[in-house]
Amino acid sequence: MNGEQFFSTVRLLFVVGKGGVGKTSVAATLAVAAARTGRSVLIADVDGRHGAAAAFGVHDLSYDERVLVAAASGRGPIAARTITADDALVEYLADHGMGRLARKLASNGVVDVIATATPGIKDLLVLGKVKQLVTEAKHDLVILDTPASGHAVTFLRSAGALARSVSSGRIRRQADEVLELLGDHQRCRVLLVTVAEETPVNETIETAFTLEDEIGVALTPVVVNAVLEVPMAVPAGALARLDPAERAAVTTALAVERSRAEAQGVQRSRLANALPLAQLVLPERAGTRLGADDFEALSDALQASLAEL
Repeated sequence: MNGEQFFSTVRLLFVVGKGGVGKTSVAATLAVAAARTGRSVLIADVDGRHGAAAAFGVHDLSYDERVLVAAASGRGPIAARTITADDALVEYLADHGMGRLARKLASNGVVDVIATATPGIKDLLVLGKVKQLVTEAKHDLVILDTPASGHAVTFLRSAGALARSVSSGRIRRQADEVLELLGDHQRCRVLLVTVAEETPVNETIETAFTLEDEIGVALTPVVVNAVLEVPMAVPAGALARLDPAERAAVTTALAVERSRAEAQGVQRSRLANALPLAQLVLPERAGTRLGADDFEALSDALQASLAEL
């Protein structure tokens, strides 16, 4: 499989993972990889962190769409926006001729009151906007950088919960339309992100079965992020040229890295045994703030991993 084949199978990609596994950097990598195939990509942020946009140097993201990377030869553009329940409600009411009322309701915190009375409505408002973006087809691919996996499951459950509790009206229609999108495996999929450590792997396995069994959404291969390579042994001749203290330091560092890589291998095997999904491997990148060159390199790694499927 190559990038063209992978991204041709989906219009909406939810990126889901436990906090701290690099979910946002994976969303940015996916955007770059998809743009490389000539696709127009939109990254949507729903938790207000603007992480994916910040990865491209944009720190003032809003509800209005903003271009992060312009289209270039052979590459599609990458844009980003936030989606909040308040903004989605204002836009919905404005589209139905009630713009002034909508702004007043939002400024007075009415959405929070409604949310208290109708659990899940805020998530449904956001999902309804996501559904609109996919339906409009302005972009070939919408990547949703979701909250941490615990909240992401609740987020994706909201439409089903409201469909079961509301028998008719606009809320029920919206819930049904969102459920139709989530269940359309030709348009919508969830990509799970983890690191090869025990707790994130456990949560990934649990989340995968919950998403498939309770929500019915299709899953892509799992991204295992920040994978280490087993370090090569240093030739004895090179070690011999070091003084004893340096030799001991190098030997210890290599042993630690080898131990970490082997422990990751154990967790990847456990994930493979428990979850019948292929794994896409992304290497660990030095530093906490990744830049354009990092995402290009990670896109290369993603392509190489896809080619092995």
